[in-house]
Amino acid sequence: MGVRCVLVQRWLTMVTGLLECMCFSGVVFGWASLVFVLKADGYFSSLCTNHTDGNGTVNTDCSAQDEQFSLVFTIASFMNNFMTLLNGFLYDRYGTTVARLLAISLYTSATLMIAFSSAATSILLFPALSLVAVGGILLMVTNMQVGNLFSSRRSTIITLYNGAFDSSSVIFLIVKLLFERDISLRSMFLFLSSCSVLHLLRTFLLLPRKHIPYPLPDNYTYGLSCGQSSSYSVEGAVGDRGSNAEIRNIREDSAPCRLEDKLQPQTETHTGEDSFWQCVFSKFFLFQLLWLSVMQLRHYLFIGTLNPNLIRLTQGDPALVSQYTNAFAMTQLCGVLCAPWNGLIMDRHKRAQHNKKHAGGDREADLRSSVLSLSLTVLQCVLFSVSAALPLLPAQYFTFCLQVLNRSFLYGGNAAFIIIAFPACHFGKLYGLLMSLSAIVSVLQYPFFTLVKGPLEGDPLYVNVALIGLSVLAFVHPINVYLHCRRAARRRAGNSTPTSEQDKLQD
Repeated sequence: MGVRCVLVQRWLTMVTGLLECMCFSGVVFGWASLVFVLKADGYFSSLCTNHTDGNGTVNTDCSAQDEQFSLVFTIASFMNNFMTLLNGFLYDRYGTTVARLLAISLYTSATLMIAFSSAATSILLFPALSLVAVGGILLMVTNMQVGNLFSSRRSTIITLYNGAFDSSSVIFLIVKLLFERDISLRSMFLFLSSCSVLHLLRTFLLLPRKHIPYPLPDNYTYGLSCGQSSSYSVEGAVGDRGSNAEIRNIREDSAPCRLEDKLQPQTETHTGEDSFWQCVFSKFFLFQLLWLSVMQLRHYLFIGTLNPNLIRLTQGDPALVSQYTNAFAMTQLCGVLCAPWNGLIMDRHKRAQHNKKHAGGDREADLRSSVLSLSLTVLQCVLFSVSAALPLLPAQYFTFCLQVLNRSFLYGGNAAFIIIAFPACHFGKLYGLLMSLSAIVSVLQYPFFTLVKGPLEGDPLYVNVALIGLSVLAFVHPINVYLHCRRAARRRAGNSTPTSEQDKLQD
């Protein structure tokens, strides 16, 4: 009965986490749908100006309004990533409960701020959208550890959660559709605020106070206990069977932090634990930063400028703009379906490597399995960038499909690679630093937007060509990982009779 209760609890934790990510974590990326509603409610409408052309026709110029909305999204998307560093340190240091209480507070404050805002207080959108972004990403960070409960499907669950994060942008489409049926923006955001009660219940009943360790020890319990103590004791789990060294090996906060592939030459006799900063200055981290930053910039610019781009392609037809905005938001819902493909590719490829009886241990099998995933993600981004550059309105449907597929692979693969390539004890900090540094690059979306609106006179062709080139540059990362794995294999092949101690050092 106890075993069945534990299994039910773990599956309940996984499913409710999936729903939480799908409904709340990444709603800020449904911005294109919310902008449609905000414009109808008159937000920043004072920035629109009227002018008369040579034929005496009065035209309304709302480019300043579009720039303001673009700036709101730029700052929110920047905060979504930049504050992840602080969130990661907070999560690593104080654990799940403290991190989630902060996330819930930020999210509730943001939804209440939007609920009580109006056209006269449009400026509230700046802090509100940023708080929605920061609170949402912190909720997702605390959920990614759930993959540790299902070791054989760890990558699949991590990517599934990231796909749910992408799909949550459909919430603002629902807001748009309900708004068109005369339900007020205030009522909808008050409802979102009330959902914080569900987050609190899940925090205290279905998640640990600190972290879920990996590998998962026997008799591990958390949250609402199944007839056992809900506080996990490392010493109790080991009991009389293990020594102090064994206790240290399974304690989650003192997991060994070993890492290969330093920028400096690595000797065969390298021992010890790698610090956080040694991880940061590894090739893996730097190339992962490049890989993430250039593709994320492409996605942020596409989302942030979707509304003005659709206005340009439809020649200002509001019915067509609404139709394509709805189509884009609906495709985002497919993120939760697309993301697990990436995890399945990694898990399946890892099992294939084990079947071939490669040496090097689980970590190197994971690294080899990530090469295909990393490469496919870059290829998808290049195709998405080319499709987005086409000035054809019907082609946008295909662009939307490529965008959601690539975005699902991007964030799921990013989290999975950090877990694979770096020590678990640094995950929160490394993930946070990576997202924060990539946020600095994402700020370029606003200068690109003003460049298109100004000197390029609304034609984004040259910016799109530049982004295609940047996307191709991201191939450097999977090539580096592949070369690393090949070098490691050659080192093992050149050592005909390695001792167990040499194997330990090389792994």
